[in-house]
Amino acid sequence: MKAVLRYACAVCAIALTAAIVRSCGIYSFSGTSIQPDVKSVTINYFEYKALKVNPSLSNDLTEAMKDKFRKLTKLEQVDIDGDLEISGAVTGYDVKAMAVTASEVAAQNRLTISVKINFTNRKYPEDDFEKSFSAYSDYDSTSSLDAVEATLCEEIIEKLVEDIFNASVANW
Repeated sequence: MKAVLRYACAVCAIALTAAIVRSCGIYSFSGTSIQPDVKSVTINYFEYKALKVNPSLSNDLTEAMKDKFRKLTKLEQVDIDGDLEISGAVTGYDVKAMAVTASEVAAQNRLTISVKINFTNRKYPEDDFEKSFSAYSDYDSTSSLDAVEATLCEEIIEKLVEDIFNASVANW
């Protein structure tokens, strides 16, 4: 009988804790801190303004950002006038030699992608920002950029999306 009573108390305590956390309104288990009256988000297509061309990068970045919001928030994605709006542009796409061998040959190269983001919160304008983000990934110089570009871009986009998401709705 005591075991059943302890079990029932534990279940009630967990349910009560979950109800209290849920009622706070701005906390979620995904790490976001979106106010309860914010219901929608507009994620605009990221323009491509970098000198070196990657034809699929803007689309890949835009779709990854939409996926992140779809998976981790309950916000409705709308084409215009969302409570939150994210727009931006790819401003840099650069490859540089990073590690140089004794014979002055690059041993590693680094692909860096930079984006400039405009975040607008129509309900809470004090949260608005315009900010640049960049991320990189290194690769062995024995590989050509063409051979590793898709994989590198995927890794970098994941990092950028995480940083932009955290800055916009996770308040990190």
